[in-house]
Amino acid sequence: MKIKVLLVDDHALFLHGLKQLLEVEEDIQVVDTLSDPLHLFFCIRQTSPDIVVIDIRIKSFNGIELTKQIIKDFPDIKVVVLSGYNYDEYIEAAFQAGANAFITKERSNVELVSTIRQSYQGYKVFPRTAAGNPYSCTDLTKKEREVLKLIAQDKTNIEISGELIISKRTVERHISSILRKLDADSRVGAVVNGIKKGVLTI
Repeated sequence: MKIKVLLVDDHALFLHGLKQLLEVEEDIQVVDTLSDPLHLFFCIRQTSPDIVVIDIRIKSFNGIELTKQIIKDFPDIKVVVLSGYNYDEYIEAAFQAGANAFITKERSNVELVSTIRQSYQGYKVFPRTAAGNPYSCTDLTKKEREVLKLIAQDKTNIEISGELIISKRTVERHISSILRKLDADSRVGAVVNGIKKGVLTI
């Protein structure tokens, strides 16, 4: 089953390029593109997207306020906020609005596609702010905490896979998410940071 994505941005060239980028991905379907949010909620009802990718500023509309309304009216939909600027206040506003992710337009295509996939899986994907990343620890899912605990027990990915009855690939995705959220570059670093931040007790 494909991830259904609705794109909302008032820059026609960027919107067209983004649509082309996503449509080559086998697991993603762009259900519609909007350059004017005036009919956004009608479009959502018509297309039933899994993900709405929305610019933080669209003409006279505020992408953060639209995000709040989308999540209020359609709680099952995930929202990825796009911005031309990596401002801390934008990142925090998107997080507080309930978005699943914040990504700048300058990031690589691969990163954007990955962000959409991770958001679809329920992960929160936010860049670090000047104060670090105040969102990361609280966003560790129950399964990620279980994986982290097994990492602390020096279990291999295959052992974790068997113990939690999930695929090795799923284990790898969880570990990747844990490293990002705990701002670590290794399994050992994740354990150390997890202990420091009170996410893990051993």
